Amino acid sequence: MIRSALFALLGLAGSAAAETLPGSYDVNGVAANDVLNIRAEPNARAPIVGTLPANAHMVEVVGRQGNWGLVNTGEGAGWAYLKYLTRRPGDDWFRLTGTLRCFGTEPFWSLTLMPAQDTLRREEPGLPEHRLPLGTRQGEAGRATVSFGDAVAGGDLMMEARACSDGMSDRRFGIAVTGRLRPGLAGNSAESALTGCCSLQP
Repeated sequence: MIRSALFALLGLAGSAAAETLPGSYDVNGVAANDVLNIRAEPNARAPIVGTLPANAHMVEVVGRQGNWGLVNTGEGAGWAYLKYLTRRPGDDWFRLTGTLRCFGTEPFWSLTLMPAQDTLRREEPGLPEHRLPLGTRQGEAGRATVSFGDAVAGGDLMMEARACSDGMSDRRFGIAVTGRLRPGLAGNSAESALTGCCSLQP
């Protein structure tokens, strides 16, 4: 089951929220034949757990400690030096102007908000994809709500900037989500309650 918790170390409920994390970054200032190391802890002596190519784009930074940003790598997460990561221009995630993918487990589900198309994509394993119109959207200060569809097929989501885990890996996410979905998950006709994480990466 998806589980979410506040991490005091990351300051996601405080200082990081003020920095509008999570955010999308590009690797910058790394030689073309080199990589940006991702380390197990936010210091230059920590073991390397992954790398980012010199031309990496849309790197999602979900937390920050000093000059280090927390990013996902493989099935885990680690720390990259922010000197070599440049914030991409654009609105904060909670303004709901960019693509945002929310997901959960038990059973697996995925809802991808695509504001540019005024559409939400609903996906579940073994079931056909559904597209629903986006409805009311509101967001400010690290929180956002959105409705979609109608009374028969639709729902609503409430998102908040805080640390979130998918419960199946060591990956970390910066947005926790709760909501309702009609019809329910796994083919159920009754409405389902949703709990999960969201990512800026579709």
